[in-house]
Amino acid sequence: MADGDSHDENNSQIIKLVRFFMGAKLLGQTKLVVGDTIVEHAESAGVNIPTNCTSGTCGTCMVTLLSGEVPLPDVLPPGLDEYMIEQDARLGCIGMPTTDCEIDIRPPL
Repeated sequence: MADGDSHDENNSQIIKLVRFFMGAKLLGQTKLVVGDTIVEHAESAGVNIPTNCTSGTCGTCMVTLLSGEVPLPDVLPPGLDEYMIEQDARLGCIGMPTTDCEIDIRPPL
């Protein structure tokens, strides 16, 4: 491989971001880290998403996926149902972005 080829590969790498909004207002953004949850990305971006995983209040961390991909688990947890998924809901505590994403920290209505 020529030196120029390696240089071209480095220039073609695109940083993927996870962006957090409240409505139209951008609250923060951070680099995508595959394997990190939405909540972990939010913390990296300086955005607070409340969670209550240990108190039995599943759904507290629900957010709305505006764009990108956050795959769903095979078995839906108690805080998510088919209707909420149709409204682009994701749980921040278990949702792991795999692409550039835009997330509204407000749950869908």
